[in-house]
Amino acid sequence: MTEPPSGTPAPTPTRVAGRTGAAGRVTWLSDYGVYLALGVLLSFNLVFTPNFATVANLRLQLVQVAPVAIVALGMVLVIGTGGIDLSVGSTMAIAAALLPLYLGYGPWPAIAVAVLAGAAVGLVNGGLVAYGIQPIVATLGLLVAGRGAALVLADGRLVEIFDPTLAAIGGGQVLGVPLPVLMALTVAAAAGFVLRRAAFGRRLLAVGGNRPAALLAGLPVRRTLVTVYVISGVLAAMAGVLTTGRQSASDPSFTGLLIELSAITAVVVGGTPLAGGRVRILGTLMGALLMQLIIATVIQHDLHDSTARMIQAAIIVAAVYAQRDRSGT
Repeated sequence: MTEPPSGTPAPTPTRVAGRTGAAGRVTWLSDYGVYLALGVLLSFNLVFTPNFATVANLRLQLVQVAPVAIVALGMVLVIGTGGIDLSVGSTMAIAAALLPLYLGYGPWPAIAVAVLAGAAVGLVNGGLVAYGIQPIVATLGLLVAGRGAALVLADGRLVEIFDPTLAAIGGGQVLGVPLPVLMALTVAAAAGFVLRRAAFGRRLLAVGGNRPAALLAGLPVRRTLVTVYVISGVLAAMAGVLTTGRQSASDPSFTGLLIELSAITAVVVGGTPLAGGRVRILGTLMGALLMQLIIATVIQHDLHDSTARMIQAAIIVAAVYAQRDRSGT
């Protein structure tokens, strides 16, 4: 190796190493920051929130987060393809509006109609995205139109529902575990299995990672996109059924309102990049739980619930910025 001329300062790798160290910290925060934030929030509540650690309160928090988690699990699959679904809240409202209209045929036919409606919304979303419409534009249209359709179906009224099956779905237990929580965990396990073991999961990640390359490789890109949005619509409808059953009322005006914000925040905070190509299921569940605990903490300390929304907005901006810094853009 040729030595540098006399008087030439030797290269110093300190600055490059510093950038590498900072990038490593950003990567760690992007991947695991949700667990750190959860730990801090739980510690705060254990010390400063009365009766937080009671079994009844913990059960309540898990039941309340279950619909958000189910919606977020559908959202994370959509975001894994590089898309987004803003219509999930409206899909929940449509499901809630349809339930009382078809309960006369029995609870299970009514639930089937609600879930099929969610699939139909997802089919429209997926078809538009698959054939060139930007996801944010396609799903924004159904965010507005879907909520309006739900209000038309319900004639703008809140309808009380007294059905034992729906009540059991929304608030029942299996071996002491709330049924909504079991449903969320089952959906998470199924999503994890599909992503790790099924060909569809590999196609999903390939489409999100590099869509032109996926097309050149002969992968069914359009079919994959449509399927992902249908799954998101079905899971949103299931969350609408859970919410309606737990509240014993169909209220399309408020069912699923702003849940898309919580779901997207849960996904991004959980470590899934908005650019697609990677999906973190456990991180998404922890992100949903973090959003729920933020809302619960704000309410239990007598702050306005809009404070929780502002905190969520700040978190998603910070998480997206961390992903931007991580990618070096």
